[in-house]
Amino acid sequence: MAKTILLIGAFDVKGEEYDFVRKLIENQGCKVLTMNFGVLGETDLFPIDVGNAEVAKAGGGDINQLQKDKDRGVAMKVMSKGVAGLAENLFREGKFDGVMGMGGSGGTTVITSAMRALPIGVPKVMVSTVASGNIAVYVGEKDITMLPAIVDVAGVNLMSEKIFKEAVGAICGMVKMDYKSSGDQKPIIAATMFGNTTPCVDRCRESLVAKGYEVFVFHCTGTGGKAMEGLVEEGYIYAVLDITTTEWADELCGGVFTAGPTRLEAPGKVGIPHLIVPGCVDMVNFGPRDTVPEKFKDRLFYEWNPSVTLMRTNIEENAKMGEIFAQKANASKGRVAFLFPLKGVSMLDSEGQPFWWPEADQAMFDAIKKNIKPGIKVVELDCNINDEAFSQKAVEMLMELMVQK
Repeated sequence: MAKTILLIGAFDVKGEEYDFVRKLIENQGCKVLTMNFGVLGETDLFPIDVGNAEVAKAGGGDINQLQKDKDRGVAMKVMSKGVAGLAENLFREGKFDGVMGMGGSGGTTVITSAMRALPIGVPKVMVSTVASGNIAVYVGEKDITMLPAIVDVAGVNLMSEKIFKEAVGAICGMVKMDYKSSGDQKPIIAATMFGNTTPCVDRCRESLVAKGYEVFVFHCTGTGGKAMEGLVEEGYIYAVLDITTTEWADELCGGVFTAGPTRLEAPGKVGIPHLIVPGCVDMVNFGPRDTVPEKFKDRLFYEWNPSVTLMRTNIEENAKMGEIFAQKANASKGRVAFLFPLKGVSMLDSEGQPFWWPEADQAMFDAIKKNIKPGIKVVELDCNINDEAFSQKAVEMLMELMVQK
């Protein structure tokens, strides 16, 4: 059965380019479903399955009013919301197998809003003039393939033709791929990791795999934490071994690896087992040393590599994080517990190492214990987070939470 590609675009101004791509897709044996978010009008070059009036309505607006007002910012918001909602509904109804779009910054914003609304595993290809820059705002935590347009998406020429064909080859190849699992489905456990907790997480992963679980390890660089919690909310994850919660240090202090203020909430919302460890909360991540805000000039720093400068969190910051962690745990609808390493929460926070500061760690431990509601288990272990005994206890506690589930 032929696969269907959803083509999302501003057909009023890029009809020629999309018509070229549409024919290429059909020549590859795939069908095309078209969605137009162009505010100015439609195109007569090819059939439009979902018109701009329907997109505007789905986004809470009216196409005639948008045309009359000529407010580009408002139009982009309305059409972004519209394509996201419609794409999600159409995919749920089985109307398409993959999605592709082309555009500049505005088009990329609208089209990727639809792509981000789709589950991971749905093929997504975006040809964009901004693909070579910082694309985090467009990709988010989803598996969007961004292809630099090289030249503007403005006509079909010697260069754009090459890129369009490359993109069509990618999306058609993706939708034709067999996505069935290559093995038996096992319960999935999410584990969070950082360079400073790698020995701990590696041992935990090996132990859980030996017990028959599949382990997804997420690197807590902001995007990692968001991706993990996104998969939790989508129902992929059976339990969370949150060894590395460092993203909250960045959220609190303005570091570059924040996962936002909702970090630690997803497992509790869906009610799955969640073991929380204050791993690497001793450090805030910044870029090269000269990028660190001036207000922190007198703090303790460690150059992890030329691109990453770590700042040691202090007693006040750790106490505040403790209060936040307790609040997140208290709101959980599932089983949650805490495990504390009394001899350091990272490699650098161990005796003789640069970030060794037991009083700062204790401030967080105390704040958690003071603010959690009765019934939430807290275990304190007299070892460093990367000691073998800690890994063993972490797995043991997670197994207990899963049995209770």
